Amino acid sequence: MEIWLRLAAGEDPVDGGMADRYWSETEGHLNTQDGVLKGPDGVMGAHIAIADGHSQQEGLAFIGTVDWILVECETWSMIPLENLISARTGSHTKIAAAITTPLEAQGAGFALQEGVDALVIPNDIAMVEAALSVKAQRHEEVGGEPVQLNEEKELVLASMAVTAVEQAGVGDRYCLDFLSLFSQGEGILVGSSAASLVLVHSETIPSTFVPTRPFRVNAGAPHSYVLMADGSTKYIAELVSGDEVLAVSAEGVSRKVVLGRSKIEQRPMLKISYVLQEKIGRKANESHVYLQQAETVRLITDLPDACSVTELKVSQAILGWTDHGARHLGQPIGGHVLER
Repeated sequence: MEIWLRLAAGEDPVDGGMADRYWSETEGHLNTQDGVLKGPDGVMGAHIAIADGHSQQEGLAFIGTVDWILVECETWSMIPLENLISARTGSHTKIAAAITTPLEAQGAGFALQEGVDALVIPNDIAMVEAALSVKAQRHEEVGGEPVQLNEEKELVLASMAVTAVEQAGVGDRYCLDFLSLFSQGEGILVGSSAASLVLVHSETIPSTFVPTRPFRVNAGAPHSYVLMADGSTKYIAELVSGDEVLAVSAEGVSRKVVLGRSKIEQRPMLKISYVLQEKIGRKANESHVYLQQAETVRLITDLPDACSVTELKVSQAILGWTDHGARHLGQPIGGHVLER
């Protein structure tokens, strides 16, 4: 992480040479003009003043197209910085944040446990000390690497052990109807934690009482995550027609399927808790999913086979997928997030 010291005209720096760069009108320093960030060697990137959602979107549009985005918030806010940090994951774009208080130095320096790439501070000794402290802490940190799907979107599914099946009352149940048909043994990945999802089977298996709906997955509760075709996650309640979700088979073969609609109804629900097979007995590693209490809602076992949620037993093995990276707004980031 860098420290950029902001100097007024004729002002001498108080940093004792500790800053990485200086921002002033002096030749050889950083400066900004008409939304452009310039350095000694020419254009470095964009200078964005964020006041609302629209100006935030303008900043997001530069990600991947410039080397640096210098961000100044009209009213200090962590949310725009977090959104920019999340969105820039995987790109070459770096983010510099203009701050004015030591508290803001901590916030910007460790936003999403990853932080900005530069703190832009006023020429004040207290701010210099705060920024240097954050920089030292950052250099001691060893952040996690974002986990992303590879280009072929091949998934290695994991075996999960069911630890409990409980009544969960009545809730909003989402059936997801797609523009293409599923095959038996195929479904989508759903769960209450973005780091641990289970493979929910499509409605392709005949039943005595209802016809098959091979375009449908009964995906459960609105708060649940679903794995998208681009490797991000979304809350089921936020899915809209046209979204591309990742369809996955019991063998891990995957493809994108386009959502046609969501069908939402009040239904009795089950809470199904599970844990990775190798972590049986470790309560801290337990995850769960809420699904409709119905014979036609099935999870895929490691045989592989499909088992109705109404017939699941404790210790039964089901297939799922784990992601060891943290996420913000569905995108993988460095850092750690705990969801229970």
